[in-house]
Amino acid sequence: MAPFTFTLFAPYNKQAALRLKNAHARMFGVDILMEKDESDGYFRATVDLADGIFHYQFKIQTKSWFEQEPEPAVPNYDDDEYKEMTEEEKQERKEAHTKLIDEIRERNRQREHEATFTEIWYTFVDPYATDVDERGTDDAHKAVGILTIKNGKRIIDEYEWKYDDCCLPPDEELVIYEIHVGDFSGGESDSNARGTFTNVKNKIEYLKELGVNAIELMPIKEYPGKKNFLASVIDQLLIKKPVLLSSDHVFLSRGYNPRYYFAIETSYGTTADLKEMIDELHKNGIRVILDGVYNHSDSSSPLTQIDHDYWYHHNPKDVTMSWGPEWNYNFYDPKYNIWPARKFVGDSIRYMVEEFHIDGIRFDAARQIQNFDFLHWVVKEAKKAAGLKPFYCVAEFLPDEPCITNIDGPMDGCWHDSFYWALRDLILNDNADIGRLKAGIDCRQQGFLGVTNVVNYIGNHDHDRMLVELGKERSIFGEEAFKRVRLGVVLQMTSIGIPMIWMGEEIGEYKEKTIGIAKIDWSLIADREDNSNQINKNLLGFYRGLVNLRKGNKAFFSTNLSFIHEDYDGKVLAYQRWSETGERVVVVVNLSGTFLAGYRVPNMPVNGWWHEWTFNYDVKVENNDVHLDIAEREAKILVWLGEDWHPPEPEPAAAPEPVAEAEKSTDQEQKTSQAESSTTTNPDSTPTEASPQQ
Repeated sequence: MAPFTFTLFAPYNKQAALRLKNAHARMFGVDILMEKDESDGYFRATVDLADGIFHYQFKIQTKSWFEQEPEPAVPNYDDDEYKEMTEEEKQERKEAHTKLIDEIRERNRQREHEATFTEIWYTFVDPYATDVDERGTDDAHKAVGILTIKNGKRIIDEYEWKYDDCCLPPDEELVIYEIHVGDFSGGESDSNARGTFTNVKNKIEYLKELGVNAIELMPIKEYPGKKNFLASVIDQLLIKKPVLLSSDHVFLSRGYNPRYYFAIETSYGTTADLKEMIDELHKNGIRVILDGVYNHSDSSSPLTQIDHDYWYHHNPKDVTMSWGPEWNYNFYDPKYNIWPARKFVGDSIRYMVEEFHIDGIRFDAARQIQNFDFLHWVVKEAKKAAGLKPFYCVAEFLPDEPCITNIDGPMDGCWHDSFYWALRDLILNDNADIGRLKAGIDCRQQGFLGVTNVVNYIGNHDHDRMLVELGKERSIFGEEAFKRVRLGVVLQMTSIGIPMIWMGEEIGEYKEKTIGIAKIDWSLIADREDNSNQINKNLLGFYRGLVNLRKGNKAFFSTNLSFIHEDYDGKVLAYQRWSETGERVVVVVNLSGTFLAGYRVPNMPVNGWWHEWTFNYDVKVENNDVHLDIAEREAKILVWLGEDWHPPEPEPAAAPEPVAEAEKSTDQEQKTSQAESSTTTNPDSTPTEASPQQ
């Protein structure tokens, strides 16, 4: 047995208590009153604990101006109890739930106008709990925090890191792969309802072959769940407050409002599973960036029930862009010399960096935070916790502006949403606005300064994949759709910035975005007898080739970019990328729907030999001109082979050996047969000059 002290920061609440039991016990014991230290605002209770696992909750006299409403009564149609209920019983349950909510809302309306609030006790999970059981226990109708004691001390798990010393890529060389862990599973045939950290670990070889060197995980913090989120959106629409259903954010990204900021989503695996996944990724040179929601939390988050207005804004800053209680980073408490919201969120970020060794954070809804002072501080704290290794902080700041990343900006980068919309308009609507595209390709025209300032994508979790858009909006399918996507990928991978791939794009995943389960369909690239998925395999090969071309060429690691040819009538754009060490790449893009035969591209930066990557052949530039056949909505990528490169001399033909007359006759017949067969065209074949990636 050893003493363990439970702490709860609630500086202006009158009383608090602890509920504690062994994890194997069915019932909690008597509440343990906690003592308050007015000098620091903490409640404390010290208890002698043996090694083992314990469940605990806090109780407090709330200072919040509202009672937390129960989850809306959305029927679980798969539940046996619900199936057996009569219509009258179902109606009674619905009416009882409606009556309960009406009573709570009436109390909330009254309490908001009272000078002193009625003393109501709430039971809740420790805001700093690192493990949570949402199922509760026999007499805990709410979730419980889980505490593990070993050798008299609290532990998170017993994982030992193995690959902390592995070399990881710098920010400017990143190619990011965005992952939703729950859908990045073994595929449709996977018997598990949701994906896990182990699924991601098992796909490391796939990620390496694809060429990506960073993954960005969508929120993995403990959250209420997608079904409850849909119910809460409906509830807000009907009763509470406006919510933008037209926003792409609502149905996917905002379904992950964190309830607990220190506990990970248990359906994905344990903390040890997460650490092992990150450790193995590091071993293979792949960085891990976590998506964090720091503008708002879920309305059931424990701090909302302790003293709502101490940590959150009383009202949303903008009701049309509000997804939950919004952290108040402007509030400073002079009595305790503390910024409450900043401290809590900062503690959470430091915990994730130090405990899980992550390599970056993506800040969700950063524009809505509306506080650069806080963002500067928290980014500095995160990088301090990370130590000497590279740590990338990127913001979802919509619409994107350079103020978030430049000299006075708090972030390393931001999602380049204007790039997405420009490419979407080109790929989907055939809008070849060259001026708009140039600004996306060269982000300096928008005021950004460096490669790491923007993250370029043609899809992410907030949008349908481009193939889905083409099918839904334009009824464009098959090779034509894939061709348009390939054009977008070339522009994405060769523009200034860091490219990001939304999982499944590279294999032609076709599922629409949804709040439900949408597992990646890995059968799209599985071997099939009829080869019916060759178009998907070819797309994957195209992605792999482009990613590795980018990673292997220093021209893409700098902001060196110039536009060498702009044909507004023919809708052709050409630009070059180069490095200080001599690498050069020229990209020629036919934005039109017309095949261009022998098209002249002037102003090539260097004469000599270049390798055309897309169709895998070499071409010689003379007088700074090159002539190319460019199909409609197609790009050519010309890679400089160097001043001293020349095509290899053809090997001399071997002298023919004398043959008998009969053999000559047979040989002539075979040649005639081969010549006749070579004139027959396979309608499904790829042109002989095409690269295997095409």
